Amino acid sequence: MASTIATTKKTDDGFEFNDDNILDQVYLTHVISDVECDTKILYELVSNILLPNSNQSHPLPPPLSKPEFLTLKLVSCQMIATRSSKRCAHQTTMWILQQLRRYSWDAKVMITLAAFCLEYGNFVYLDRASSDVAGTSLRQLNQIQIRKESAKQVTELVRHIGQAVLFHINQWADLSAQDLEEEDVPALNDAFKSIPLLVYWTIASIVASTANLLSPSPSYSLSEFKEKLTMADDSLAGYLETCMKQKEHLGDSQVRRKKVIENPKDIIEVLRALIMDPKTGPQPQIHEGLDQVKKGVEIFKGKYVLLFISTLDRIEDEIRLVNSIYDGLLANNDKKEKGGYHRDEFKIVWIPIVHKWEEGSKERFKNLKRNYNIKWYSVEYLGELPGRRIIEDDFVRPYGFDIHDRPIIPVLGPHGRRINENALDLIFQWGIDAFPFRKEDGTALDKKWTWLWDAIKKVNPTIEPKREKYMFIYGGSDNWVQKFTSGVNKLKKNKDIEAADVEIDYHNLGKRSSSNDVYSFWVSVERKSQKNKQHKDPLNCEIQEIARNLLCLKRDPQGWVILTKGRNIKLFAHGDPMYQTLSQFQNWKDKVHIKEGFDIPLTEYYHNKENEISERQQPCSVINSSSVIATITCPNPTCGRVMEVTSVNYKCCHRDDDPNYCGY
Repeated sequence: MASTIATTKKTDDGFEFNDDNILDQVYLTHVISDVECDTKILYELVSNILLPNSNQSHPLPPPLSKPEFLTLKLVSCQMIATRSSKRCAHQTTMWILQQLRRYSWDAKVMITLAAFCLEYGNFVYLDRASSDVAGTSLRQLNQIQIRKESAKQVTELVRHIGQAVLFHINQWADLSAQDLEEEDVPALNDAFKSIPLLVYWTIASIVASTANLLSPSPSYSLSEFKEKLTMADDSLAGYLETCMKQKEHLGDSQVRRKKVIENPKDIIEVLRALIMDPKTGPQPQIHEGLDQVKKGVEIFKGKYVLLFISTLDRIEDEIRLVNSIYDGLLANNDKKEKGGYHRDEFKIVWIPIVHKWEEGSKERFKNLKRNYNIKWYSVEYLGELPGRRIIEDDFVRPYGFDIHDRPIIPVLGPHGRRINENALDLIFQWGIDAFPFRKEDGTALDKKWTWLWDAIKKVNPTIEPKREKYMFIYGGSDNWVQKFTSGVNKLKKNKDIEAADVEIDYHNLGKRSSSNDVYSFWVSVERKSQKNKQHKDPLNCEIQEIARNLLCLKRDPQGWVILTKGRNIKLFAHGDPMYQTLSQFQNWKDKVHIKEGFDIPLTEYYHNKENEISERQQPCSVINSSSVIATITCPNPTCGRVMEVTSVNYKCCHRDDDPNYCGY
């Protein structure tokens, strides 16, 4: 073992290094802590030897299994063989740390102290043993009388280690084993940084004590080691005290927030629990767009709130999506919708989750708000978000979400309870049509369109809607179909469409099918348009109206188009204005990057184009006639439909805009 020490390259001792030098050397000896150690049993055994007359003495614990005796004896023998100099004490300390490299920091200290107790305990026991022949012989062999003077300083130092240092090291071990985040208990990181230094000086002091116990005239004073040890211990103790205060505050804060989330009084109380803490410094502020809201969270009193919880990375698509929902909430916001909800009762609040606000993150947050013209509410803060932990523990992890992969949008009612833990997928699929964003709203929308998808897939089973992909389904005259197919294919390959990451598919419904299959499709639509006297629920009424609109499109002499995104039917369109909309993509391409997806700017441009074409032509008319019922076509050249017979009036059906119409 002495030869092992002799090969050590370092010739300095710990007193000649500063703390950073020691930390660098100590860290090199430490690898992953994957070797077991019964630290609690070791602590009880060591306490009984070092502190036999104190209140810390423990009853005999169960037999020790880890570490093995050979490990303890190896460390003990190495310390015994160490010469009494600071340089040798440093070399042995580093040797011990290398031997115990796979043990935890607290285990390194406990094993070294237990190894010391093999020698020190033997000395104490023989000093107190009876004066029989065997005991006297052992005392003489161990030179107890000679070692008594030097043992006084040793006893003082090791008792200090047992009473103070071990207490703080164990306290640190308990804290490090808990599920505490650095952001919640910042001082814990400082404690982690200081523990290797304390471990070094603890082991070095034990090595020096062993040499002092054996040598009547060491080349150093143990008080020098104790001074270094005390400084390192005081540093850790200070950090631990701060840790406990931070943990206590966190615990009180978490308990209070948890109670609010589980049994809220209203939405205001929940928002305060999520983003505010009156005990801390400057509070997060509420902004509407770029302007601060002076009333703060009180502005949401009695409102439904969509919480947009996200990081700042890769969220451009979601921001465009939320922008479209914001625009949708502004439209017809005075109209009572299903369930008695009003759109103006719903507000969007963005809670960005940023662990540490730096110049880069601050600038990105500002740029996102400015570049995407965000007008909805957002929470702005510069320090730690007080309720970040409760957001992750109660809104994110329990449902298997990870906001680092994808944002979430829980929906809260005026009472503060969640009516949907995450409406993001629902909104991605259905947009504002999913209002008021409950899970059952998605189910109802799926039922609303299932019949149509079934009818389409009977004609062409290869048509498969995908959530992120837009699809044009169309039919009509051969000339128009050929033109439109070419137009869609050209749009699909457009560089601006590719840059916006828009996926487009298209299907001519009659291309691969017989005319009989297409005819069957329209028969299915017509059957849905018929009034069912036995089923007068609102869903059936909606389906009937959809079917009638489709039948009117079918009569367009040029063609018809259904635009979908996933299973969501976005638009029913007439042939000519839709073809012109695609052909004039350059006129509205910039809006694709601003708005969510490309269906919204397309729909806006289509309706403008439809109105423009209609205004240039003679309007559809109602023709009064007392003659015998005859077949008359609509006078509008862009229409050309055969007009319906209603008593003695002839009228074109495609302009029937009565929203309450549900029947003949």
